[in-house]
Order: sequence, then C-alpha cells, then structure tokens
Amino acid sequence: MAAKKKVLAFRDITPQAPTHILIIPKVKDGLTGLSKAEERHFEILGRLLYTAKLIAKQEGLDDGFRIVINDGPKGCQSVYHIHVHLLGGRQMNWPPG
Repeated sequence: MAAKKKVLAFRDITPQAPTHILIIPKVKDGLTGLSKAEERHFEILGRLLYTAKLIAKQEGLDDGFRIVINDGPKGCQSVYHIHVHLLGGRQMNWPPG
C-alpha cells in the first residue's frame, strides 16, 4: 500500500466496495472534518485528493472510483480526524445516500 511522507493509506476493516481504502494525513492540524477546514489546510486537502488519485491508479481502478468525505453526525462521520474514503472495483450507484 502506498504511504507518502505526509499521509497514511490503509484498507478499511469494513469495506463497502471491493476496493475501500482510507487516506489520512499524518498531521491533522486541527482538521477534524471538512467543515472545519481553513485556508491553512489547503495543502493537506490537496495532498489527500492527489494521493487518492495515485492509489486508484495503483489499484487498477481505470474505469472509475468514488471519493467520499463524511462530515459531521448527519454526514455519517464516525472518526473525527479528516480522512478520505477511496471506493472502487464495482459499479457505484446514484444517489449514494
């Protein structure tokens, strides 16, 4: 699994798709959820999304993938450390909720 100096990526223990990888920053700088983002978090947020793209390619998700960021109780956030879910390996449906 690709792990960069500033992020950590690992497979979800309760996967919602054949490929379900969590990507988290090693330093969250107070960023517990996307709604708490400030301009100073620009690099962290960009790094998370770019890393998701790299991992999707590494995982062979050439036909597409989904990125999910849950935010707050009604957004189904259960871990209050900003993280990205990378989902793929099956047809995603819409609407997702």
